[in-house]
Amino acid sequence: MSLEVRSLLTTRLFEVRDKSLMRDIEFLKEHPASRYPELWMEKISGRRAVEKMITTAYCTFIALMHQTETALIGDFKYHYSGTGVAIEAVGNTDLGTPVENARDVGTQVAAGVTYTSVATTTYTGPYAITEHGLFNDPGAGGPPVTGPTLMDRSVFAAINVIATNQIEWTYVITFVAGG
Repeated sequence: MSLEVRSLLTTRLFEVRDKSLMRDIEFLKEHPASRYPELWMEKISGRRAVEKMITTAYCTFIALMHQTETALIGDFKYHYSGTGVAIEAVGNTDLGTPVENARDVGTQVAAGVTYTSVATTTYTGPYAITEHGLFNDPGAGGPPVTGPTLMDRSVFAAINVIATNQIEWTYVITFVAGG
């Protein structure tokens, strides 16, 4: 019996409608486009799909959790973005160049063999965002001595943001058993 894994990451770029709100980053972080669409306009219309790669670290983690402790599998909901451009590799353990101070927690939905996590990042400065990662820890990035585990890292064409712009990340992974 084999296990096939397919994953998808889509992105949407939002800009605050009322430019006077650009001075209040904390307010904007508390009012993401997904819950307060009246405050935001989509800057780049349409969604774009991003090719991605599941890491060996995640495969190892999931195998171990099935053997010992399955409750921790729900921790893979922390989205992080960066400006790194190195190609994805199964040995990745972190983003190439993370930005901002913390990972954004995603809203999780499980339906059959599909898992979805949606999070919104509000940026505090100008960046050319070129990578996204999904982690099992809310930490501030960087390679700690133990954990967190990077489940998936994606590199894509730059999404240029300025302070107060938001990107809504929708991560979908489907596990398909076969034989």
